[in-house]
Amino acid sequence: MISNLKTQASSRRPITVDDERLAARCAMGLVVLIDDDPQILAALGDLLYLKGYAVEHFSSALDYLQVLTFNRSLYPGPSCLLCDVRMPEVDGLELQRRLAELDNIPLLLMSGDSGTQEVITAFRAGAFNFLIKPIEADLLFEAVAQALLVSAERQQIDVRQTDLARRIASLSEREREVARFVAGGRINQDIADELGIALRTVKLHRQRALEKLGVNTVADLVRLADLGGL
Repeated sequence: MISNLKTQASSRRPITVDDERLAARCAMGLVVLIDDDPQILAALGDLLYLKGYAVEHFSSALDYLQVLTFNRSLYPGPSCLLCDVRMPEVDGLELQRRLAELDNIPLLLMSGDSGTQEVITAFRAGAFNFLIKPIEADLLFEAVAQALLVSAERQQIDVRQTDLARRIASLSEREREVARFVAGGRINQDIADELGIALRTVKLHRQRALEKLGVNTVADLVRLADLGGL
């Protein structure tokens, strides 16, 4: 099993055979395990590792938060967090509250003696799932697979948003202004009159803005403006 991957790998391209194997596991999914019981960590970690996932484990939520603060990158791939509820210092519910401000990783909580109120609190705060110990292997694999699917979808959204922000940032102030008018339904002549510039200049800024934003039609521009906030 692989421990503390964040200190062992970066966003570099795989070089060695071990790097390639690790990258393949991360592409399938990284499961972060947090539990103060070393036997549970080992048992769950072995199951998930044999399933083909990359596995990272911590004996406390504080240890995980410290590594998360460093923001070290792994090889690309989805990830999820499986954390015990009952732990000293920072328990699973407190970790959930802190992660809400730091990360959008899908969180699965687990416990052997939690009451109904803890389960309700966890789900209301956005927990992806709540597993009861001892966890059957099939239930574990199903929950992890679903969480990793959600993680992959969130990462795709993040990539699209980042790319969109980059394209919008590439516009000059005048290009953005013209694009905003166009997205609002204004025709070229109205824009020229509003800005006090030549119609020819409006057309030039409009064409450059569409090219930089990677859109071909006004309808596409409107959708992009709604998503990216021109």
